[in-house]
Amino acid sequence: MDVRAYLAERSPLVDRWLDDFLPAADEPPAQLHAAVRHLLFPGGKRFRPVLAMAAAEAVGESPQASLPAAAALELIHTYSLIHDDLPCMDDDDERRWAPTVHVKYGEAVAVLAGDALLAKAFEAAAAVLPDAGAERTVLAMRDLAVAAGSRGLVGGQVDDLAYEHDTPDAACIESVHERKTGALIAASVMVGARLAGASQEQLEQLHCFGRDVGVAFQIADDGFDEDEDGGCSLVRALGREAAEARAEALLGAALSQIAEWPERAEPLRELARFAVRRDR
Repeated sequence: MDVRAYLAERSPLVDRWLDDFLPAADEPPAQLHAAVRHLLFPGGKRFRPVLAMAAAEAVGESPQASLPAAAALELIHTYSLIHDDLPCMDDDDERRWAPTVHVKYGEAVAVLAGDALLAKAFEAAAAVLPDAGAERTVLAMRDLAVAAGSRGLVGGQVDDLAYEHDTPDAACIESVHERKTGALIAASVMVGARLAGASQEQLEQLHCFGRDVGVAFQIADDGFDEDEDGGCSLVRALGREAAEARAEALLGAALSQIAEWPERAEPLRELARFAVRRDR
């Protein structure tokens, strides 16, 4: 399977849905809506929403069935990037080869743009209601809320900031990665599968799969960015070779969760391998 082709085929579905769903850049308040769209278009590979669609496919449903919730994941991810880039957080001036939102529109608008994206994420997730039914929709929205909250992404960011000038031990680093990165990736596969009618056993397997892929994904990212400031990096704490070995072990553990799943789960497995290995 060509995973890059799979991403290239699925990601435009997300882009079109988001473009139709979000207010136009010139809709009042125009500055806010332009800021909302600034980092979202053009976006990255749409890895999290494509994971959600692959998870739906893995349990036997059309990938498009989870598209609104998949788009919600991208909105949450983008909101988190806007806030991460702020001067009070990571203080980044550039992302995706463009000025960050606070550089282009100012800090106050950047904060509000992130807030607007988070709110729109739950509006998007609710759009699955007519097809998925009330129970699945509510549980999927709960998955998103938990992943985005103090026990997930936000809590991970707090601890990441606390380690800005120190190098904590490997267990602390993995705890940050599990929450800041792994929680939303785990939610991606769980939401996609839940809306497609996955069993409780499948959801538990996917939670473990997504958590481990998320931590390994972050280790791989740190391998590319190891010269940056900050201490919360397994590459910096253990060295590249040991960190890559840990990422491979986590990938193996993730894949073991769905090893017995049928051929239709192969895109999900390949996305996991791609997330960790990239071009290695």
